[in-house]
Amino acid sequence: MTKLFFNRKRNIPKEDTGRNKGVILVLFALSILFFVLAKSFPSREGDKLKGEMIRASEIMAEAVDVIRECRGEKGPILDKNIDLNQTGLIGLEFSRITTSIGSLEAKRTTTNPNFAALIVFLLKEAKIERGDTIAVGASSSFPSLIVAVLSAGKAMNLKPIVINSLGASQWGANNSDFHWLDMQNCLLNAGIFDAKPIGLSLGGARDDGADMSPEGRSFLLTEIRESGIFFLHEPDLKRNVEARMHLYEEKAGESKIKAFINIGGSWANMGEDSKILKLRPGLVKIKQFPAPEKRGVLYDMAACKIPVIHLLYIKGLVERYGLSWDPIPLPQPGKGKIYQLVGKRQSSFLFLAAAYFLLVIIVLVFRNKLGKK
Repeated sequence: MTKLFFNRKRNIPKEDTGRNKGVILVLFALSILFFVLAKSFPSREGDKLKGEMIRASEIMAEAVDVIRECRGEKGPILDKNIDLNQTGLIGLEFSRITTSIGSLEAKRTTTNPNFAALIVFLLKEAKIERGDTIAVGASSSFPSLIVAVLSAGKAMNLKPIVINSLGASQWGANNSDFHWLDMQNCLLNAGIFDAKPIGLSLGGARDDGADMSPEGRSFLLTEIRESGIFFLHEPDLKRNVEARMHLYEEKAGESKIKAFINIGGSWANMGEDSKILKLRPGLVKIKQFPAPEKRGVLYDMAACKIPVIHLLYIKGLVERYGLSWDPIPLPQPGKGKIYQLVGKRQSSFLFLAAAYFLLVIIVLVFRNKLGKK
């Protein structure tokens, strides 16, 4: 009787080992299924992303064509020695609505239509889906980046809510005969885009045009008044930011703002804390926040857990994402290293699937060894 009881006790671990093997075999089968799905699913998602990126770059190329033609009709002559690719998006070195210094090469670089593809990629990184609402704070210093963001928004069927400042740095939309509102109207009349900005400001120092000429400031005030668009004019940073945040929320309505895109170095969007200059371009993660009286809209959006895309340091942006610096001629839509990022994304996902597959095999071997003891 004692011997029988001992044998029965000894058999229990063998039965448990068999059950464990069965569980592991199931996990092994699931891992194979997961690997097969992982191999096909990212490819379809990658193809979809690449398609939206190319579509955005095509829309931007079309928009640039419209602006070039429209500028020719309005009269300001294109300087072939400055606007080397004849885009119509490059302004003047000095003008009455110029606010600060700027890099000509950086301005020309952003006329590449594949910048719109980059915006799509960054929005996808921020988990933005078709139909989402995004907020945009844009300086007219980079009119081509405004076009890129609007092109990406159209390709992804997004609802962009835009606040523009009209003063611009050198080589931006600083030609008073063809400034951002003129470009925007050209695009609206051509049916490229259909949404006007929800607010306008003078831009420049304290968002009040203090660093442009008095004539330029008076000119832009008249342009804003005649546009009928809401005028933001608050030289106190904290109140300016609060007014902008309120306007964004009001225009978003029941929709939730899913991302904020900052274009250029607007005082109201950047704030006054020097740490802003250390932010990497692209999709940024902000962990430290300046005092409320020193921070711009960018920080307030991040404080609300809204993803922020920062478009300012152009040299760093093109180096990080594989775009060309000051290219001549402009790359064609769909051409460039930016599109290789989609492939890298798929490779990373497949690597994780393979790692999981290998881990299950290791567990299976380990458990088999235990079962033999």
